[in-house]
Amino acid sequence: MTQNNTPDKQQKVKFTLVIALVAAAIGLGAMTHPLLAKTATNPDKVQDKAGAQDKAPPDQVTGEKGPNEKGVPSDVTADTYRQLNLFSEVFERVRRDYVKPVSDKQLVEAAVNGMLTNLDPHSSYMNDEEFKNMQVQTRGEFGGLGIEVTMDNGVVKVVSPIDDTPAAKAGIKPNDLIVGIDDAPVMGLTLNDAVDKLRGKPQTRVTLAIVRGHQEPFDVTLTRDIIHIKSVKSAMKGDIGYLRINQFSEETTSSAHDALEKMFTEQGGKLKGLVVDLRNNPGGLLDQSISVGGLFLDKGDVVVSTKGRHEEDNETYNTDSDPIVRKDLPMVVLINSGSASAAEIVAGALQDHKRAVLIGTQSFGKGSVQTVMPVPGYGAIRLTTAYYFTPSGRSIQATGIKPNIEVRMKNEKDAGFVYHEADLKGALNNPNGSKAIHNHDLGETNEAAKDHAPDEPIKPLDSERDKSHDESVSNDIFGDEKKDVQLQRALEMLHGMAVYHDDGKTGDKGAAKTDAAPASAAPAANDNSDSGQE
Repeated sequence: MTQNNTPDKQQKVKFTLVIALVAAAIGLGAMTHPLLAKTATNPDKVQDKAGAQDKAPPDQVTGEKGPNEKGVPSDVTADTYRQLNLFSEVFERVRRDYVKPVSDKQLVEAAVNGMLTNLDPHSSYMNDEEFKNMQVQTRGEFGGLGIEVTMDNGVVKVVSPIDDTPAAKAGIKPNDLIVGIDDAPVMGLTLNDAVDKLRGKPQTRVTLAIVRGHQEPFDVTLTRDIIHIKSVKSAMKGDIGYLRINQFSEETTSSAHDALEKMFTEQGGKLKGLVVDLRNNPGGLLDQSISVGGLFLDKGDVVVSTKGRHEEDNETYNTDSDPIVRKDLPMVVLINSGSASAAEIVAGALQDHKRAVLIGTQSFGKGSVQTVMPVPGYGAIRLTTAYYFTPSGRSIQATGIKPNIEVRMKNEKDAGFVYHEADLKGALNNPNGSKAIHNHDLGETNEAAKDHAPDEPIKPLDSERDKSHDESVSNDIFGDEKKDVQLQRALEMLHGMAVYHDDGKTGDKGAAKTDAAPASAAPAANDNSDSGQE
């Protein structure tokens, strides 16, 4: 009597072992609710903060249509078994033959992270400690240097320093490349590993090797500190209000609301215009970008929509309250290549609704949704699950937001190359194609724009992307009327719009004009509704 041990049976047994291993390692059957980092750290989508369901449906976690009556996902094929067999073979050989012992945990975490990071620059695995650190960061307080970073071709690239942090005070600039940390190269590290090295106990020092443009590498030594993120700053520039939003954390909307109310109370009817500064804002929480948009847009206006593989990923987000800024108050929004994710959502919404004129340079172009799915007992995975679309149907991904009026910062002797989302290794293409960057007309609806999207998404042409070399600007210049040429241009425009508006009040009919911008000045305040505060 021979033993029944056919290749098919062996394969199924091995598949079962691999599934058990993977399930134990990444909690496949236990993943619950989708985040920006709403990280923001881009907006990524923290499900428990974005109002999504408490438990992700099976297909959102696994990408399958669901199991059949035998408990096997319906689209598992013989090739699925074969590919998992490859993982099993490699896993066992590394455990047995690698030059030194490696723990199963280390191998599985590396495999899972490699699987995710190979998809796009924003998907990744976080162990339990990293997941906790991310949650602390979205609450607006954490230890470290105060920089938003990403990984690009094996080195750490600065997306933006955060105002009033050790990084900003030391002169770290957007697009700086961190090639070494404390005399150790970062090449070969994952982004999470590099961030761990950048963080540390408060008042300890760390030395970064920086490459800026074509300059020789140089060292910058910084002292770590507890990072208390004050996401909103405000000031009066004469009779023009100035509101700077550094990132979108949990308290951003309330802080912006209070700052605006203070301006209105102190200035009364003397306020001639408003500048909203979103430069070097790396993003943040999706719900905060929506509620900030609601401070300026009419109740019910679309701020952003999302579209993914599954029906539950397709959502439209509208404002749910009346604006606190009167609709005839002229507005300018400042953006640059450091404006990303949630910042691009707000800028795109105000541009599409013709509520503000955008001044500056092309934004970063991070238009994808990252859902953070906790894996109980292990950590979480951050997975790209959808694209963002502006109210008119434009995708931000890889193309970013182009300002109505391009104004570059001047006299930047040490400026380096400007990087955008499209420059990152593995960056996703724009689902609407390069045409998306040109469509600023609300006449084409969100659905219409999607219907016209090409079957195969493409990246923007080089001619459509900002490749300037003068974007690396320290945050301390922002808001300085003597040095900040983009702010200077915004103030000039708003003063001109105010004169035009005042002239309208004294005209033959004696009526105030709500479309305050002169014909040459791009979009004016939106006057399609009477719900704005007067």
